[in-house]
Order: sequence, then structure tokens, then C-alpha cells
Amino acid sequence: MGRWLIISNRLPITIVKRENQLQFHASAGGLATGLGSFYKSYKSLWIGWPGITLEKIKGKRGEIEERILAENCYPIFLSQYDIENYYYGFCNKTLWPLFHYFTQYTTYSKNLREAYRRVNELFCKTVVKIANPDDIIWVHDYHLMLLPRLIRERLPEATIGFFLHIPFPSLEVFRLLPGRKEILNGLLGADLIGFHTYDYVLHFLASIRHLLGYEHSFGQIMAKGRTIKVDAFPMGIDYERFANAVDHKEVQREIKKIRKKVGESKIILSVCRLDYTKGVPERLEAFDLFLEMNPEYREKVSFVLVAVPSRTRVNQYMLLKRQVDELIGRINGKHGTIGWTPIWYIYGSLPFHRLVALYNIADVALVTPLRDGMNLIAKEFIASKRDGRGVLVLSEMTGAAKELGEAIMVNPNNREQVAEALKEALEMPEEDQIERNRIMQIRLQRYDVIRWANEFVDKLLDTKKAQRELGQRRLTQEMRNSLIDHYLKSKRRLILLDYDGTLIPFVVRPERARPDERLLELLRSLSYEPKNEVVIISGRDKATLENWFGGLNMGLVAEHGVWIKERGGKWEMIEPLKNDWKGEIRPILEIYVDRTPGAFIEEKEFSLVWHYRMADPELGEVRARELKDALLQLTVNLNLGVLEGNKVIEIKNIGINKGRAALRWIKKEKWGFILAIGDDWTDDDVFAVLPELAYSIKVGLGPSRARFNLDSIMDIRLLLEELGGRHASFRGL
Repeated sequence: MGRWLIISNRLPITIVKRENQLQFHASAGGLATGLGSFYKSYKSLWIGWPGITLEKIKGKRGEIEERILAENCYPIFLSQYDIENYYYGFCNKTLWPLFHYFTQYTTYSKNLREAYRRVNELFCKTVVKIANPDDIIWVHDYHLMLLPRLIRERLPEATIGFFLHIPFPSLEVFRLLPGRKEILNGLLGADLIGFHTYDYVLHFLASIRHLLGYEHSFGQIMAKGRTIKVDAFPMGIDYERFANAVDHKEVQREIKKIRKKVGESKIILSVCRLDYTKGVPERLEAFDLFLEMNPEYREKVSFVLVAVPSRTRVNQYMLLKRQVDELIGRINGKHGTIGWTPIWYIYGSLPFHRLVALYNIADVALVTPLRDGMNLIAKEFIASKRDGRGVLVLSEMTGAAKELGEAIMVNPNNREQVAEALKEALEMPEEDQIERNRIMQIRLQRYDVIRWANEFVDKLLDTKKAQRELGQRRLTQEMRNSLIDHYLKSKRRLILLDYDGTLIPFVVRPERARPDERLLELLRSLSYEPKNEVVIISGRDKATLENWFGGLNMGLVAEHGVWIKERGGKWEMIEPLKNDWKGEIRPILEIYVDRTPGAFIEEKEFSLVWHYRMADPELGEVRARELKDALLQLTVNLNLGVLEGNKVIEIKNIGINKGRAALRWIKKEKWGFILAIGDDWTDDDVFAVLPELAYSIKVGLGPSRARFNLDSIMDIRLLLEELGGRHASFRGL
């Protein structure tokens, strides 16, 4: 394994220019804090923006690069225009509010979107320039959601992971975004896409299905000839760093200093960026209500609010700062006394030792964002409580709520509930506090940031391995040449072809699936070759197949094997079948059609098919499971099979399948060459009965009994074109 290339908008180092001097500081923020504690321990390089614009570093670029490279970082320099339109623009006026469900703050601008695309391309050029073939490329967060695809286009074999550190919104919110398909396709350039919780995973998969049409199975997407894994990895913290920090001398000094100021007062602590998603006004109002409801706590409790400045040039943040300042002034004026200030307000970031001292001395941590991808503050507070005393009041809207279930959970929009939770926390017996915190501490210690990163990379490498294994089944040019050579040398050849999804894109309505003239010419060329026997084996009814292909010199199989027509012959049934069971089954299907808008019934002579391809995908899947369960109970004594296919539930006689029909031709004579091609589970029955040396090809990736895969219908047509000796192009498909 090569290096870890960690790519994010910001480096863990921020450069500030003061009085013509460059100053280097550790960056604030959850990503820099989380990954910054261990990335130097690995063979890694962090790529990102150092926080200073191109206009401010004239003549100092070489000095900056040298200094930053010494810290295992590689700078990408952005102009003031880029920062205004990419960072303050599309990232923080469009993506950030939308993904946090603040649609009222979301700006939709083509210019901002183009700036975002341009900066992602700038990052791509840098990555392509410095990446080695064995490097692991790990892209982080919403600033760079186009980057995986851009890298993939230039480095097709690269190992690429992507992790989103903010929520991924529900489909109904995400679909509001102009350019939404470009964002999704950008993410699909990665091999592994990670989120903090399974809620976000499900939201993403729903968007992929509805907006791009890609299905998934157990978080695995087949797209663009690749398999892509989507999974949840709740980010951890450097647990030992926070747990052991209380022993540091500077932390102890800070604890004594704070205790001297507050005396015996209880401390409620809130630490967050000053962002409208963090719910700062709401928690101030809840504290105001708490003091009104519990006057006995006046002069006995202090609320310490640490608000780190954030995006101070964005209008909503300026308005928020003013609102918070006014709220604090009003609450302190309303409840304060000469010797007691209810709210201590610290507007700025704190050094590590001071932050840990506050964590350690606080009786309650009030962590109540309105929406948060994870929230590491909650985890840091618990880790810092080595003696186990202290209570976490946590918003159920955070990703951390999925792991920290022993905290007091609140709806941050419910002021009364938050106020009651503060009282419960302040009055909780110490033994209860310790018991709750110990459970959470064990969990956080076990799943720390190093395990989080290693688990992500392990899953990424597993995904890459699975891709290679699938790739080994892809029909290579060498195997293609061997297949064609075998075909040309054989005196008798059998070609078994599925139709929908193999020769033409799958559509439900027959009138839309009619073969085009070029396909008919190709089939005519293959079937009239004297050495060939060509058979189309389809789920379509016999009338449709007769209408489309009856005039060609080829065999036909209808309804997945019920009806067979040999070349030049008449239609016959594979065995005598009954269809009197339809009267019992059809009313059940009709009920589920009524309950599932877009679903419909297709009636064949000896089967019934319930289609839900045009229904809402999630509703369709739920109804399909319900229908299958109901049908399995009804058909247990009717010699019927209930088969679940590609957006269909089909009921037909047991023992009738494409494989059984294919045997009619396979056993006919000793073939020198056999080729079978299909795209779904029904074609596996054909693949299963083929002789060992036969060629079987599945269209697309995924598990199959086929020996080989080809990516698309176009690839299948081009292969058949070579076999037929024709030179027409089918690239217009």
C-alpha cells in the first residue's frame, strides 16, 4: 500500500498574514481536529487550501510550500474570487444550508455552481500530478463532491474513497438542488462513499435510485461498469488525548483558575461554532426558561457559552452574531445580580488546555444543534470525564445521538424539554452519571478516530478487491479474440439470446420495446448463416415474439420457457399446463395494483406478472415484499412458483424456466460452439445447463453463473456484429 492522500478544502494548518508577516496556526473544525491528531503517524500527505488567498502571498509562495511540505501537507492556492464564489458562495450559501435543511437560506446560482466546479477541477489537477498508482486517495466533505469523478476520469484505476462529514438530506430536500445529478455522479467516481449514520446512507441511496435510476443491493451500487460501496462509519475522536489531558499541568492550572471564578456554582457548558445549524439562540432561550421555571438555581449555576467565529462574511452569520449578542445581554440583564452573571460568553476559539479544563469542570454539557452530521464536542466531553461525573444533554438531531444513547436526549426545538433536561441533569445522582458515562466511554474508547480511519480504508480496499474480481470476469480483448476464433472455426454453432436488457433496453410496454431495423438486420445476418442456429429466449408472450421475429430463420421461446417454436416450425407448449388458477390469483394482484400507483398486471397465457417499474421505487419494494409473502401462502398447494425479478413479481407453473427450454436445442446435436447471453436472474437458468466449454455472458456486473461480463447492450451488439461479419455501428444506442 502506498501513501494516504487526504484531500479536504482546508489543511490542518492555517496561514494568517499580519503586518506583512505570515503566521501558521492549527486549523479549527471537526475534520482538522479529528484527522489532524493521527495523520502524521502514517505515510500520508494532506492536500488542501492553507487559508490564505493568492493575492496575499506574492513573493512568499515558495516559503509557504516548503514550510507546509515539512508538515506532510501540500497546499492548493485559491484566489479571492474563488473563496468568494466557491467557499463563501456555493459551499456555504447552497450546499451547507440545503444539506442541513435550512432551505430558506439556500442560494441557487449558476455562477456559484461554476466556481465550485472550477475549484474541484483545480484540486483534481493537483491530485493527478502528485498521486502514485498505489496511493489511497481519500476525499473529504461537501466542498469536493465533484472531485472523485474528476479524478476517476484521469486515473481510472485509482483507489478513491469519499467521506461526507455533514448530513446527507432526504430526497425531497436534495432534489431541490440544481445540478443535483452532477453532484451524485461526482460522488459515484469513488469506490467507497462513507457517511456518519445509516440514515444518511439511506437518503443517498434513495437519491441515487430516484434521480439516476441506479439500484442497489446491501449498499452496493452497480454503475458505469463498476461496483461502488456505500456505508456508515461514525467518526471517532482521539480518545486517549482527551482522557489523559486532565493530568497536564496547564490543564490543572486552568481548572483552578476557573473554579476560583465560579466558586461552588454549577457549570453548564456549550461549545460550538457560531452557525445557524447549531441552535445557539434556541439553547439560550431554553436556559432563560430554565431560570424562570427554577428560580432556586439563580446564583447557583453559570452557563458558559464558547462560540467559535464562523463564516463571518456570510450575511446569515452576521445576523446570527447580532441575535446572540442581544439575547445574552437580555438574559444577563433579566436574571443577573451584582455578584452573578448567568451567561459567560467567550467569542473565539480556545487552546486545547483551556477547552479540556472546561470539559472537566463542567457539570452539564448542553449540545443541542438543530442538525449536525456527527458532533465531536459531545464525544470529547464524555472522554474528558475521567472521574465519570457530568451529564451530557444531547440533541437527537446529531449523528452522535446514534452512539451516545445514555445521554439525555432532547428535541432542540422544544424549549420546555431542554429546560427540563437541564434540571434533570443538574439533579442526577453521581452514581447514575458515572454509570451512564462509563458505558459511553467504553464505546468511544473502542471506536476511536484511528479505528474509524482504518475501518474506512479496510472497507475501501475490500471494495477494490471485489471490483478486481468482477473485472476478471469481464470479457477481455484476448478472450474476445479467442471467442471469435472459436466461432469462425466451428462447423455448427448455437447462439441463445435473451431480448429485454440484452439486445434492447428493458421497457415494460411492448410497443416501446420493438426491435429497431439495425437489430433486425443483425439477427437476420446471424440466423441465415448456414452454420448457425439462433434462438431468442424471452419472457415476452408468443404473439409479440411472432410479430417481431416470426419472419426470421430462428428459434423462439416465449414466457420464460412455456412456449417453444423451432426454426420453420409451429408454436408448442413445453408440457401441458393449466391456467385455471388465474381466477384465484388475479384479484390479489389487483389489490396491490390499487395500493401501488404506477403498478400494473401483465397477463400471459400461463403466467401473471405484477410490474412495479413505474411505481415509486421505495413504495414498490415494500408492496412487492408484502405481495410475495401473500402469494407464497396462497400458492403452496397449487404447483405454482412465485418469482421475483427485475421490478416484477411473476406467478407461473413450477419447473418451467429458460434453462429447460434451452436444453431442447443444446441436446439436439453436438455443437462446436455455444454462446448464451442474458442480463438477469432468469438467464442464469440457461447458463446453468450449458456445457463446460460454452461461452456465457451477462450484461452488466453483479453475481451470475455466466463466465464473462460485458458492460452494456452496445457491447453485446458490437460483439454479435463481429460474429455476423457486419460493419454497421450501433454506437447510437
